[in-house]
Amino acid sequence: MLKERIITAVIAVAALLLVLFVLPQAVAQVVVAAVILLGAWEWSGFLGSQSMPLRAGYVALIAILMGLVTWFAPQIDGLLFQLALAWWVGALLWTLFYPTPIPGAVRWIAGALVLLPLYKALVVLYLASPTVLLGALLIVWAADTGAFVAGKAFGRVKLAPKISPGKTWEGVIGGLVAVAALAVAGAYLFDVRIAVLVPFCLAVACASIVGDLTVSMFKRTAGLKDSGAIFPGHGGILDRVDSVAAAAPLFALGIGWAGLQ
Repeated sequence: MLKERIITAVIAVAALLLVLFVLPQAVAQVVVAAVILLGAWEWSGFLGSQSMPLRAGYVALIAILMGLVTWFAPQIDGLLFQLALAWWVGALLWTLFYPTPIPGAVRWIAGALVLLPLYKALVVLYLASPTVLLGALLIVWAADTGAFVAGKAFGRVKLAPKISPGKTWEGVIGGLVAVAALAVAGAYLFDVRIAVLVPFCLAVACASIVGDLTVSMFKRTAGLKDSGAIFPGHGGILDRVDSVAAAAPLFALGIGWAGLQ
């Protein structure tokens, strides 16, 4: 199982680097859109119905909304990211009261609130620079890796046992320590003030945790362990981008606020 996870991760990272740094810009954006639509298909499995027409209709709806936010960019990008920030703050509060029923209409709306800002954030960060987008992803990966290592070694106190029993507060601390170390290294490497970069990266890392817990909450409500099986050993698209879904819009919104762009 571990070997399978490692092989899948290596292939996924290689494919990501190919998309970011080798493919033409237009092709890379198409790939991003395709990934989001695959995520929309997986989210349609949370809607409480396995009807293929309904699920396909949900993907079509997300595709139309993606087209609209692309058409009206960049005028609405900031507003979209602010809306995403408000959603994720609300989602954090929601996780504190889980288990709670999630009405069908809310599942439809929540999918759009997760996927559309994620799509726009990935595109905006990529167009700013593939390196900028990679930096945002590195923060999420550092948080995940630090949390995994610390959780395995020291994990005792459960973070959200009703949502994700394997996550612990010790893991959260380990993830934040890893992100802080990454931010310090990045500050020296790119000549950015540590006092700005470290808290910014820590905020993005905290958002990534909220994204992970929120998508897990929807999966549990739908009775699913994984959102899909496209990545052997890792699950589906949403299992891989749940943290990024909350982190990327905040990163895109914050690099201007923090003067990092």
